[in-house]
Amino acid sequence: MSQSIEQLLAGLHPLEREVLDVFRGSVSLEEQLSVPDKGIAAQTGLDESRLSMALGWLLAKEILVVEHEQTARFVSLTDLGRAYATHNYPEGRILQELRGGRPLLIQEVRTRLGLEQLEVSTAIGNLKQHGVIRIGHGGAIEAIGESWPYESIYKGLLQELSGATQPVAYAMLEPERQLFLEQHLEKDWKTRGVIKWSEKTTKVFTLAPLGRVLLERLPAETFAGEVSQLTPEMLKDGSWRGKRFRKFHIDLKPPRIAAGRVHPYRQFLDDVQAKLVSMGFQEMRGPLVESEFWNMDALFMPQFHPARDIHDVYFAKGLSPADDIDPALLERVAATHERGGTSGSTGWRYTFDRSRARQPILRSQGTAVSARTLANRPSVPGKYFSVTRCFRYDQVDATHAPDFFQIEGIVLDSTITFRTLLGLLKLFAVELARADRIKFLPAYFPFTEPSVELHVRHPKLGWMELGGAGLFRPEVTTPMGVTVPVIAWGLGLDRMAMVAMGLHDIRDLFSTDLDFLRTLRPPGSSAETGRGA
Repeated sequence: MSQSIEQLLAGLHPLEREVLDVFRGSVSLEEQLSVPDKGIAAQTGLDESRLSMALGWLLAKEILVVEHEQTARFVSLTDLGRAYATHNYPEGRILQELRGGRPLLIQEVRTRLGLEQLEVSTAIGNLKQHGVIRIGHGGAIEAIGESWPYESIYKGLLQELSGATQPVAYAMLEPERQLFLEQHLEKDWKTRGVIKWSEKTTKVFTLAPLGRVLLERLPAETFAGEVSQLTPEMLKDGSWRGKRFRKFHIDLKPPRIAAGRVHPYRQFLDDVQAKLVSMGFQEMRGPLVESEFWNMDALFMPQFHPARDIHDVYFAKGLSPADDIDPALLERVAATHERGGTSGSTGWRYTFDRSRARQPILRSQGTAVSARTLANRPSVPGKYFSVTRCFRYDQVDATHAPDFFQIEGIVLDSTITFRTLLGLLKLFAVELARADRIKFLPAYFPFTEPSVELHVRHPKLGWMELGGAGLFRPEVTTPMGVTVPVIAWGLGLDRMAMVAMGLHDIRDLFSTDLDFLRTLRPPGSSAETGRGA
């Protein structure tokens, strides 16, 4: 035992000795000393990376143990939040304008105050909800009363957060502001991108029995002049003479080398693709930049549908109108929209704009790829799928992103029914998303009837919609020349991966934190695969 202790002492790194010296003078065989990691940093003067490295070594050698740890929440302002602190938040600017005695119309709030449309609608909604304003005739905004009880808290909270150079501990805020932030602002401000939350864990370290023995035998001297490496220059000029060289313990395990690996989410996508191919599905492909025709018109979505608004779809500037649309197919789809064509429907009864059909946009749904496949004489019976990247205007939060992956698919056969679709959706939820609880809810989509939404239970976030599905309407299949039933689905792969990989935030799928990614394993991978990262 004594030889092992001597070897450990000889192999201690100078950083480890510095950390152990923090415990000196207060440790005996009968007592333990607990030191928080921030206390160690203050006493040693080590930066975060070197301290973390030294603590990791001591924990691995069982010289230190973690007595307990505590996680604290911190809140800080985003760039948008700092702009609000400087120029006033939208609700405050609207009230300031009204108190100045100037009339204000809803349609001119954006231009007069320099706000985005979403900021305007959110601010007006908040003020109406709290009974501060009302909307009069002609869209005129009118103030009700002279004060708003939350106004001072809004301003004070913004100023406190903007004046801090570091994220502010939630526990350090005034109780009134804590309560207000938790009950009124946390979801609203986070969704609007005004604040961001973070967490920091403080650990308290205690000397293990082995650590107490080592510290008793560790000389109380400085090792600042100790040399860890003999260099050619030292041999040439003889400066090695009189130096004290650090001893090495060659029996210690070397540090683990973090090898490269495929991104965990990419592994998940590849696994989904492999499973569908093994089930006999053929893969479909389509462009990211689509025309409104394939993305919407061919799917019997009317050109006045709200999903075509600029707040839902990204329009592509500087690109020429699409020229890959068969004129005969365009006319059949136009006739279906206007009067139902040969589908047996009455259509939407409006004048179809053929020039708008060629408008280039970023693909907003994977169903556009299915539309292209139906128009290209698919096999009957046939099974097709596509992993598509889609783009929609959306506020980023734990379950939403402006770009996302969908698993899109269609099955064509004269014998398939709605029950066939439900069976496939259940299979995807269990095998791909690894969900243990699922449910189906009725839904409406312009291009399917009957329609259904697939929901799964996330362990932390609760019930989460994965996507929609249904049987394509005759108004979709008839212009394409397809005469058999077609079932179709479009499911959010990002959300499926969240459930399968145990993630609580969709943004974690695209994290750049290498330490986090090394511990993240796609479903079905072995523990050995995870350690190899």
